[in-house]
Amino acid sequence: MKIKYLILAAALITISCSKKVNLAKKNSKQKSVVPYSDPNNQGQWVLNTEVSDEFSTATLDENRWHVVGAFVNGKPSYKNPDRPHRDDWIGRAPSQFSGNNYRLENGMLKLETRWEPDFPFSDKADKVGGKEIKHENITTACIIGRKEFLYGYMEIRCKAADAEVSSAFWATGGLTEFDMFEFFGDHRQPKKEAEGKDRELWWSIHDWSKTGKGKTTYTEHKYFDFRVADDFHVYGYDWSADGVKIYVDGNLFRDVSRKQINEWDDVKLSKGGNGAAENYVITKPLKIWLDQETFPWHGVPDTKEDLHSSGKVEFEVDYVRVWQKNKNNNN
Repeated sequence: MKIKYLILAAALITISCSKKVNLAKKNSKQKSVVPYSDPNNQGQWVLNTEVSDEFSTATLDENRWHVVGAFVNGKPSYKNPDRPHRDDWIGRAPSQFSGNNYRLENGMLKLETRWEPDFPFSDKADKVGGKEIKHENITTACIIGRKEFLYGYMEIRCKAADAEVSSAFWATGGLTEFDMFEFFGDHRQPKKEAEGKDRELWWSIHDWSKTGKGKTTYTEHKYFDFRVADDFHVYGYDWSADGVKIYVDGNLFRDVSRKQINEWDDVKLSKGGNGAAENYVITKPLKIWLDQETFPWHGVPDTKEDLHSSGKVEFEVDYVRVWQKNKNNNN
């Protein structure tokens, strides 16, 4: 009997050690992940695990992400635990953010836009392009990172929703906004289809200070040789005090210096901007947003069939990773 106990104890110790070894290997693998554009890590990047996410868990990590419009007592709530004295933005009309419009599946985050006329929409209308537009019919998804960081290499592997709604990866903080991309997977307007809107990289910088008032201080429209909703691609953003470098599937796509951004004629081209003030305002810590929105000036789905025959489309995100140069969250 004693021998049996000794054998059993040895087996349990072996299993326990094996689990620890496997866990150590897993943690080591996570720490060794490097930017797709820098496989040898010549930049000596260090993964910021507080703001990165592989979306491989059964439930969303709500210490890492805040879900906008989470349901409380049968109604969407726009209270933000990190900004208790200010409600969240509910999304641009006609759509509205719903906390029910996301799920984790097969190691991916799936953000959904739904045709949902029975949703308890806000009575407040938005003024868009001088017109009052109600929140109705369309619900979208939005999650916001709860940790800030300053400068680094941001990378996302994703596939945009194949519809006339945006699939966006952006960040806010310090009264500034950095729109890494706002993709439109499809357009029903022939002119915009001909322009290649479903292949477009639209990225921007905005100033939300008292002087900037949300004006665009830099923007670009560039085009890929693929539709953003056809397949997964890896988009990387090297954001530093010196400017922004954009990588697509590991290759440098754009390199825009701070000097170039400051020389952009924001007054003439965006009808306002910062004028003589510096355009490169993204110099403070930011939080990442992942969401879908409607843009009425680009056209929106007017019926369930315009959205999709199923009444639902998905923005699929495999991972979000952020690397930095050191532990002090600075370059």
